[in-house]
Amino acid sequence: MDYSEKLVVNGLRKGDTKAFKYLYDTHYQVLCHFASRYLRDDYLAESVVGDVMFHLWENHERIEVEVSLRSYLIRCVRNSCLDHLRKNREKYEIATEAIPPSSDKTMVTGNGEQPLGQLLDKELAEKLDEAIAALPLECRTVFELSRFAGKKHAEIALELGISVNTVKYHIKHALQMLNERLGRYIVMALSLLSIQ
Repeated sequence: MDYSEKLVVNGLRKGDTKAFKYLYDTHYQVLCHFASRYLRDDYLAESVVGDVMFHLWENHERIEVEVSLRSYLIRCVRNSCLDHLRKNREKYEIATEAIPPSSDKTMVTGNGEQPLGQLLDKELAEKLDEAIAALPLECRTVFELSRFAGKKHAEIALELGISVNTVKYHIKHALQMLNERLGRYIVMALSLLSIQ
C-alpha cells in the first residue's frame, strides 16, 4: 500500500467524507465490473458493491488494510458475491425440499441430499476438469500448483525454474482460457477455485 492509499485509509478511519468520496469515485466502477463477472447481472453487481461500500462506511473505524486498497476492496466484493451465490443456492434447495413427494422417487437421494445440487456439482467438476486438461502443459502445471496445491508465486517459480512474472502470466492466461471454455459455468468455477 503506497503513501496516498495510507492517507485515504487513515481518512476513512477518522470518518472523513472526502476520503470516502475518493474511494467511491476511484473504485466503484471497477468493483461493479468485477462483481458482474461473478453474478452475471449488472444491477445485482451494483447492489452488492453498494452494500460493500455502505458496510465499509458504517464500520470505518475498524478498517484494517494490509494490502493495496483495491485488493482489499476486491476481496470484500468477491466474498459478498460468493455469499450471495451460496444463499441463492440454499434458497433453491429449501424450495425444492418443499415440493411434496410424488411418484417420482428420484427427487431426494437416500442420504437426503438434493440431486440437482449433486448434478450441478458433478457437471461443473467434469467441465472444469476438461477445461484444465485442455490448458498448455506448463500453463496447466503452474495453475494447478497455484490453485490446488496452494503454492505462492515465488514457490512455483523456484520449483519450476521460471520467473515470478512468468508464473503470473501463466495463471492469467489459464484464467482467460478457462473463462472462454467454461462460459456459463465460470461463476461456479470461480467460487470453487477460490480465486484470490
